[in-house]
Amino acid sequence: MGFHCRECVAEGNRTVRQARTVFGGKVIGKPYVTWTLLGLIAVGFVLQQVMPQIAADFGMHGFVVHVYGEWYRIITSAFLHGGILHLLFNGYALFLLGSALERWLGHGRFLTLWVLGALSGSALSLLAAPGQLSIGASGAIFALFGAVFVTGRRLGLDTRMILVLLVVNLGITFLVPNISWTAHIGGLVAGFAIGAVFALLPRGEADHRRRSLVHTLMAAAYAVLLAALLIGGPVLVWPALGLA
Repeated sequence: MGFHCRECVAEGNRTVRQARTVFGGKVIGKPYVTWTLLGLIAVGFVLQQVMPQIAADFGMHGFVVHVYGEWYRIITSAFLHGGILHLLFNGYALFLLGSALERWLGHGRFLTLWVLGALSGSALSLLAAPGQLSIGASGAIFALFGAVFVTGRRLGLDTRMILVLLVVNLGITFLVPNISWTAHIGGLVAGFAIGAVFALLPRGEADHRRRSLVHTLMAAAYAVLLAALLIGGPVLVWPALGLA
């Protein structure tokens, strides 16, 4: 009966080609990032109910978050929600869209998309109303809508239902009171932009290292663009973040 030393097995594994998705991410078994994000927004909502002071400590007043110089609230606001229906809608959309996208993109690209979508929603909210953010993960969710449409088209899938859902949700955004159009549109722009990067770049054949480098650089460039918009936008937002 033979055996293999650990070093031999490790060396052999380095020569085995890892399975990759069409977008360059590692093929995954379970959408752990999606599940983790769902758990975090659920925990955030429970804490809001049992310890209301926590929501106040993170700047939440009604359906908005006031920044008050606390720059981290541009991302923590995504884990606060205005009610059970708000939470359930965002959670259900995250479960459906996130599970598919994470399998298509891999863990890292999917998390990057989610975070940049949330930040884009916060950025547009700050540009529209300096010092004030919308609560909820809606910016990130609309980024998932945009990315599912782009990546689904790249995979040759029928995306008509996604388009219908997107149009319906945009209609709700502008017709129903107390819904932040800035967070939704900001997130949607991020979803289309980052989704297009992941789905379409680089053009032609490319190994996964080159693809990953292009995706990383483009995602970083988008993050820098968000920062530039906040620093030099039509209204001076940076002082509201306490970074002036």
